[in-house]
Amino acid sequence: MTLLPLGDSEGPDCPLPLSPLLTPPQLEGEGGLITARTLQTQIQTLIRSDDVAVADTKAPELSALERQIFDFLGFQWAPILGNFLHIIVVILGLFGTIQYRPRYIVVYTVWTALWVIWNVFIICFYLEVGGLSKDTDLMTFNISVHRSWWREHGPGCVRRVLPPSAHGMMDDYTYVSVTGCMVDFQYLEVIHSAVQILLSLIGFVYACYVISIFMEEEDTFDFIGGLDTHSYYQDHIELKPVKPVSKGVMI
Repeated sequence: MTLLPLGDSEGPDCPLPLSPLLTPPQLEGEGGLITARTLQTQIQTLIRSDDVAVADTKAPELSALERQIFDFLGFQWAPILGNFLHIIVVILGLFGTIQYRPRYIVVYTVWTALWVIWNVFIICFYLEVGGLSKDTDLMTFNISVHRSWWREHGPGCVRRVLPPSAHGMMDDYTYVSVTGCMVDFQYLEVIHSAVQILLSLIGFVYACYVISIFMEEEDTFDFIGGLDTHSYYQDHIELKPVKPVSKGVMI
């Protein structure tokens, strides 16, 4: 059994024969052959597109971290849980983009749609749309009376703690007076949610783009083991009959 050689290994432009199953039209060169330089160009193009997708997934992660900090300061437990899941999925999508795992990117794409729905709900909550009220304890799971951190610390807000005699009640709560806010806290929360929606839509588009690239390259490259040389060898095996060799018997 004899295996045909892969070709001359001298020079970077030596033609590499490929199996018919591994030569899509976009990678075919002269005579149906692909050169090492052409292959390198295709890989570099894919890497550049992946770098754009990686940079795109960093923006939602940083934005979610910023929002998580302010939600922690305001003890908003429902948004804290949502932000935590969002950060995990963004990291998963980033890992899938770098390691060429389309399934992870699909998970990120599905979560992006859910994340948009959640932020639309937050916008409706703070704008009191559909019977919702921003003065309820929904964002804290009804376990505390805390409100958004921006309610007392917004731009231009002056926070002043009222003495117990001011409200005439003896209890464990601290009453504060907030005046001079340039922007009401509910609009700041709406802006945060709108930014999340915008970044999620951009991430959704880029995730679909990366998935389409992976699907196109799946028939050409094996990102774990290189080119599928097994199919090439299988198509180019030349069988020859084996002749028995007679040996003289010495007495």
